[in-house]
Amino acid sequence: MSRRSGRRPVVPGAEQGLSAFKAEVMKKEGYAVDPNRPDNVKYEVAKSLGVPLEPGDNGQLSTESVGHVGGKIGGSMVREMIRLAQEKLANRSEP
Repeated sequence: MSRRSGRRPVVPGAEQGLSAFKAEVMKKEGYAVDPNRPDNVKYEVAKSLGVPLEPGDNGQLSTESVGHVGGKIGGSMVREMIRLAQEKLANRSEP
């Protein structure tokens, strides 16, 4: 199986918005986030999970270990998106 390279959002130009959303969500989760480099939060998440993720080559890490880091970040983002959607639907149905 080959690695995906150049993961990009389906909507062109959405990268900046997604990065800002990630920073906001992870900050709410209690992580220190540099708003100029929100992707760096993955190193703090990895540290909290005991995964030795470092900048550069991490070929020695298992897919499972790296998945825990991505799952923590992505799961938090998905939960927040669902919460926001439910809130919006509830507000729309009020008279």
